[in-house]
Amino acid sequence: MDTPAKKLGVIFDWDGVIIDSSRQHEASWERLAAEERCTLPPGHFTAGFGKKNEWIIPELLGWTREPAEIHRLSLRKEALYREIVVERGLEALPGVREFLVRLRDAGVPCCIGSSTHRENITTILGVLGFDGLFGGMVTAEDVRQGKPHPDVFLKAAAKIGRAPERCVVFEDAFAGIEAAQAGGMKVVGVATTHPAETLTGRVDRVVRRLDELSVEDLTDLF
Repeated sequence: MDTPAKKLGVIFDWDGVIIDSSRQHEASWERLAAEERCTLPPGHFTAGFGKKNEWIIPELLGWTREPAEIHRLSLRKEALYREIVVERGLEALPGVREFLVRLRDAGVPCCIGSSTHRENITTILGVLGFDGLFGGMVTAEDVRQGKPHPDVFLKAAAKIGRAPERCVVFEDAFAGIEAAQAGGMKVVGVATTHPAETLTGRVDRVVRRLDELSVEDLTDLF
C-alpha cells in the first residue's frame, strides 16, 4: 500500500547540511590565493557560499574570465580542499547519521544535490561510512547553471524518481533555498551557516539538527 512517505523524496545539500567543512573550504581559497598571488576581497567566502567555483572565480573574485583558466583554478582549489580535509579530518554534523537511517528504514529515497565537486563527496562518504544511505548524487559536474538556478535539485528529483512537488530539500545557504523554491520544492532550512532567525520566513521549516524531524514531519509539510 502506498503511504505518504512512499511518495516522498528528500534531497540534501552537502556542505552545511551533511558536513560542515566551511573552515576547510575557506582555507583552500586562502591557499589558492597565496599560490596564485591573487587577492581575496573582504567577505568573499560568505558571498560565494553555496555557489559554483565557475561563478565565484570570474564574478566574485574577478581573477580571470578565461574558461580554461577558470577550470584550472577550480580543480586546484578542490585539490587543496581535499588536502586540508585529510590534514584536519572531518565528521558528519550531529544527528545526520540517525536521520539518514530513519529515512532509509522508512523507504524514503534520498539524493545529494550540491555545488560541490563529485570527488570531494565520494571521498568523504567513504570516510564517514555513509555508503548506501543515498540513492545518488548530482554535483557541480552535472549541471551547467549553479544555484540559485534549480537545475541541480530538479536533476536530483529525477534521479530518485520523484516529482519536484513531492520533494523536500535540506539547505543551509540562501542561494540553495532560492534554487529549491524555484524548482517547486519544500525547503527545510538548516541553521548551521546562518542563524535560525534569518531562515525563518524564508523556508517551510527550520531545524538546527536533522534528527529533530520525523518522517511524519516531512509528509506534514505537504
